[in-house]
Amino acid sequence: MRKVRTRALVVTGALLTLLLAGVVSFYASSHPDGLNYVAEKVGFSSAAKPHASDGSPLSGYATRGVTDQRLSRGVAGVVGVMVVGLLFTGLTWALRRRRGDEPGRVRGGSTSPDAADRERDGSTPMGR
Repeated sequence: MRKVRTRALVVTGALLTLLLAGVVSFYASSHPDGLNYVAEKVGFSSAAKPHASDGSPLSGYATRGVTDQRLSRGVAGVVGVMVVGLLFTGLTWALRRRRGDEPGRVRGGSTSPDAADRERDGSTPMGR
């Protein structure tokens, strides 16, 4: 079995995700999402208030300023994927970097100062 490199897998996954977000998003359901649907069926949709992000460039699964509906949804999907991807990458980078800065972490991968001492003097746990 051929080993797949991590970078190739990540790039392929990102490209596939961007393609799906940009193309398939146009074919998403035109029906309202679950909460809006229930609000209309039950009769409390009139109590809805404007959301804080209603005026944002990507509100309503569309891109403000883009008149073509297909392109507008596609751009919103691609931008959404890119924002989530950047947040995930930044969080992953920060957590990996933080884990490597832990006190007592030694080059061999051990996090215990006692383990580092045992490696230096050749002793093992349980007096062996």
